Amino acid sequence: MAKHRHRAPVGSTVATRLLYSSRSIEDVIYRDELDRLSKSSSMLEVVQTLTRAQPPGWTGYGRRIDTQTLRELAWPVEQPPLAFICGSTPFVETAAASLVELGHESAHIKTERFGPTGET
Repeated sequence: MAKHRHRAPVGSTVATRLLYSSRSIEDVIYRDELDRLSKSSSMLEVVQTLTRAQPPGWTGYGRRIDTQTLRELAWPVEQPPLAFICGSTPFVETAAASLVELGHESAHIKTERFGPTGET
């Protein structure tokens, strides 16, 4: 979130697409702030997918982020984009592998994991 908050004060003109996955609309952290930030900049696009419950009239995605989702939404490899993936280890590994499968350079994929790191 810090990256997105930093964009406006520095006048960033870097096109950015945030693909945000949550179980339901109630689970979207910083929902109002993300809406406000994306409406205030044509260079920030926020795309949401709700994996378990979608509110009436939902027009966004309703599935987990997978190779097909990334095929539809990731910047074309010809640009060559930078990708930052943040989430649980299984999610990060799957998303990063999908981007590589789609032709993205692994050196352009940065990851951050959170949650349990081993067996309990």
